[in-house]
Amino acid sequence: MQFQQLTYFLAVAETRHFTRAAELCRVAQPSLSKQVRNLEEELGASLFSRARGNITLTLAGEALLPLAQRIVADVETARREVGELAGMRRGRVRLGATPSLCAGLIADVLAGFHTRFPGVELQVEEGGSRDLIRALGKGELDLALIILPLHSSDPAFVTTPILRENLVVVSPTSRPSPNGCASMRITELRDRPLVMFRRGYDVREATLHACRAAGFEPQLAVEGGEMDAVLRFVEAGLGIAVVPSMALKNRPGLRGTPLARPRLLRTIALAHRKDVEPQRAAKAFHRHMMHHLRGLTPEELGDDLEVITERGPE
Repeated sequence: MQFQQLTYFLAVAETRHFTRAAELCRVAQPSLSKQVRNLEEELGASLFSRARGNITLTLAGEALLPLAQRIVADVETARREVGELAGMRRGRVRLGATPSLCAGLIADVLAGFHTRFPGVELQVEEGGSRDLIRALGKGELDLALIILPLHSSDPAFVTTPILRENLVVVSPTSRPSPNGCASMRITELRDRPLVMFRRGYDVREATLHACRAAGFEPQLAVEGGEMDAVLRFVEAGLGIAVVPSMALKNRPGLRGTPLARPRLLRTIALAHRKDVEPQRAAKAFHRHMMHHLRGLTPEELGDDLEVITERGPE
């Protein structure tokens, strides 16, 4: 049974005339009649009673009619939905991002994308960079904002570097600056209580590596927090923490003290799986994000952020 045969059958059932049905379907009448006969032979029953000048449905035709109408309607719905997706009237983007990016960057990007493509569903998953890489690898995300370099030998991802960001030492504004200066050295973290992220956060590993490279093991006051918890613990005076500068957006109770050279930097990249071609909606989001970043002014970026302008695969 072919879809075309069903459309011809429905046209004859509607017009009760083979010639008018052929005109409706824009096909020659002999061709339409042949296809209807082929359908009848395949089903093993006549669908029309062909009395001279009077075409009526047989019992078999009446039984087939609602089924054929449903099949044709479902196919037309599928065509329309695919067409809407192709025109970016529908779609879905599953994006992974670290909490600091969600607080300081993603909200504005998502707002602009939603205004442009209101029919595209946006799903955001927050997590540490390593967690997001695992989710991306398992196909649970379309795109992920992750931290380079990848801590994996698996070259299964395409990455486009988009931002460089300074890590800063965060402390509560209700208390004096940790060292009373405009910047701090890594060695000044020695013997100071630190609030530390849980495993899976790239900032945790970067902080531990920098301290150990400077010859000391950090003193941990609280360990195992998510981004919001770490910042709240610092506000409560439990200790200081090394965090991405973007995490301090809309946190008036906290100050960020830059680290003196050599600074702790992180490179943020937009990643997708190499073996899966991103859907059109995901590609559009990638382009929108790059356009948004390149349009930011130096005042909007501040001293701790730098847009990487080299164009990657979009």
